[in-house]
Amino acid sequence: MSLVVYNTLSNKKEKFVPIEEGKVKLYLCGPTVYNYLHIGNFRGPITFNLMRNWMEKIGYEVTFVYNYTDVDDKIIQRANEEGVESKVISERYIDAFEEDFRRLGLKPHDYNPKVTDFIDNIISFVAELVEKEKAYVVDGEVFYEINKFEDYGKLSKNKLDDLNAGQRVEVDQKKRNPLDFVLWKPAKKGEPYWDSPWGKGRPGWHIECSAMIKSILGESIDIHGGGIDLIFPHHECEIAQGEGCSDKNYCNYWIHNNFINMDGEKMSKSLGNVTLARDFMDMYHPEILKYMFLSAHYRSVLSISDEKIIQTASSLSRIYNAILVAKETITMVEGDLVEDNGFSKKLEELSAKITRALNDDFNTAEFIASIFEAVRAFNALGFANKKKRNINHKGQSQTFIKWISQYSQMASLFNEEPRQMINALDEMMIKLKRIDLNIVNDLLAQRSKAREDKNWTKADDIRDELAAMNIEILDGHARGWRVKIQ
Repeated sequence: MSLVVYNTLSNKKEKFVPIEEGKVKLYLCGPTVYNYLHIGNFRGPITFNLMRNWMEKIGYEVTFVYNYTDVDDKIIQRANEEGVESKVISERYIDAFEEDFRRLGLKPHDYNPKVTDFIDNIISFVAELVEKEKAYVVDGEVFYEINKFEDYGKLSKNKLDDLNAGQRVEVDQKKRNPLDFVLWKPAKKGEPYWDSPWGKGRPGWHIECSAMIKSILGESIDIHGGGIDLIFPHHECEIAQGEGCSDKNYCNYWIHNNFINMDGEKMSKSLGNVTLARDFMDMYHPEILKYMFLSAHYRSVLSISDEKIIQTASSLSRIYNAILVAKETITMVEGDLVEDNGFSKKLEELSAKITRALNDDFNTAEFIASIFEAVRAFNALGFANKKKRNINHKGQSQTFIKWISQYSQMASLFNEEPRQMINALDEMMIKLKRIDLNIVNDLLAQRSKAREDKNWTKADDIRDELAAMNIEILDGHARGWRVKIQ
């Protein structure tokens, strides 16, 4: 099956055919760096990281560009509030983003351009639009003339007449059309500025991506990504600029990820439910964030709640426990594989299932489900009793580790040291469930003593007492127990 992607431009799935055979030019809109990023800002980087890695796995050579908007009204406002230059603010939060990015263990992008490094390219781009009479200058300000681009609205499915009819705010009288947008704006007092043919100023927001794409990837690209909030006006304006300048198709496939909700409500500053990515990773773990995002299709709204986090932690614990058991078995059992018992064939079937899922518009939910199915199949082979693990278990463990490793690299998941990860997840679950670990350890010690004394009734009573505390005894688990989900 060939790769199929959902194209926002056509509102349907399409077979992916790159401009140049075997190569993919991918651009993802990056952050405006005036603050720490919240978890919603990372849905794109996490999702498109997998997309890029999957395309490379199936044979494409991908060039991935992810930009930083480092000159913007919000950056300038924060700089003025702190009494520093805008560059101090932008560099601080670029560093912060890159720290968060490294904690997530994502593969670096090929390019991370900053707007301020491409000012000359932006000025040249705007000048070309003015020369082609697609843009006009009024008092040192340059506007793109919407009426000169007949296809405006083709991405968002908005019609110019409807957009004009919907205007409810006072219109800038310098504009020929209320929908004309700024390409270059004159600098105000105290703002950063650059010299241009139209005077001292700085770029508008929309022009930066078009100019960086043209400079790095060329006039036409294969895939442009971003959140659905960028479809209009940002990406719509990008198309107008790009195609207005080159007279070529700007981008063949537009891919947009959906929002996330916190406890059933859209995450927003007005609701006070914004969670910073670094705070989330401190409180839980980077693996939790990645697993949650990839367990849902990127085009669906993802709802995050305490219950969802607990379920995610439980799922990760089961996966990491299987990895730990496999690695321990490989080390403790000598010899080579005698009989596979059909396990390799099962994993081959799951690989085919994963290929179908990811080639079908990057269906990561099915991908995660297949990983979990492989873990269940592995556990069913009989690893619970260490004393009974044999040469077949070693071969099956080697097969399992080799199989899951290829997907671990591709998804940037399951790469942590397993015992440390299991312990971290258990500690997290203990806190979320408000379990007193001292009591648990005391009961476990009492149960162990009862079993030594062959007092099975007391051992069973203690097991029931632990179960009432949401502690499940599991002889095959790394710690011998886990916090269970109700």
